[in-house]
Amino acid sequence: MELKIDNISKTYPNGVKALVNVSLTIPTGMYGLLGPNGAGKSTLMRTIATLQEPNSGSITLGELDVLKDKDKVRQMLGYLPQEFGVYPKTSAVDLLNYLALLKGIHDPANRKDIVSAILQKVNLYEWRNKAVSSFSGGMRQRFGIAQCLLGDPRLIIVDEPTAGLDPGERNRFYNLLSEIGEAVIVILSTHIVQDVRELCANMAIINNGRVLFAGTPDDGLDLIRNKVWARQVDKADLESYKQRYKVLSNKLIGGRPLIHIYSDEAPDASFRAAENTLEDVFFAKINEIL
Repeated sequence: MELKIDNISKTYPNGVKALVNVSLTIPTGMYGLLGPNGAGKSTLMRTIATLQEPNSGSITLGELDVLKDKDKVRQMLGYLPQEFGVYPKTSAVDLLNYLALLKGIHDPANRKDIVSAILQKVNLYEWRNKAVSSFSGGMRQRFGIAQCLLGDPRLIIVDEPTAGLDPGERNRFYNLLSEIGEAVIVILSTHIVQDVRELCANMAIINNGRVLFAGTPDDGLDLIRNKVWARQVDKADLESYKQRYKVLSNKLIGGRPLIHIYSDEAPDASFRAAENTLEDVFFAKINEIL
């Protein structure tokens, strides 16, 4: 099954163009949607999730018209938004049971088995009687994935899912997501480049509502191969380097900026070849260097 997005545009009443002729083909597996905050990722996710209408364009999931067959799409959809609320003092098993009922799983015995199996899958069964509102960030995100899995979805959307998670929780969350992504379409919307590199076989970069790149991470790396050069500079000289070169990024190392520039060849002997990273591809596209 594929998700096909064709020329989707969305302009809000205040004139903000959130999406501009976005077209993507998303296959089964983990798909990374990468972009800075405010790039249009959440608008696209909400549109795919049938929560808002675009001004123009079409979306199909297999044979389904996503914009017309909303009820059928919702039966096949698992959605974890950037922020989600829970009922206070409601246990994980009770809340998941309630959500399963809303999802159309009406047989009590069957619903009980499904809820138990999902809680075990996300490693929350031990805490099933604990209030979800008391969960840590990582546990709450795992509960979010648990509710996504109700109804055996064919499409799962997760929007900026690791904000606030410590490294251990983040790794556990993504291990779970990778396992799920072997059989269904999982769209991971994020601004964290490393997450996409580690998890996703296919990806897109979006900014200002436009798709700047779509392909595999390796396709992206091919765009900059042997064309990124690094050098550490003094803080006082940083602006002059930005004026003279196509600076992709800079970060402090030992209190001094380490810059990456894009060039067909090293400007001089003070620059060394840098390791090709997806982060450099991201900055090259966002800054319109490529």
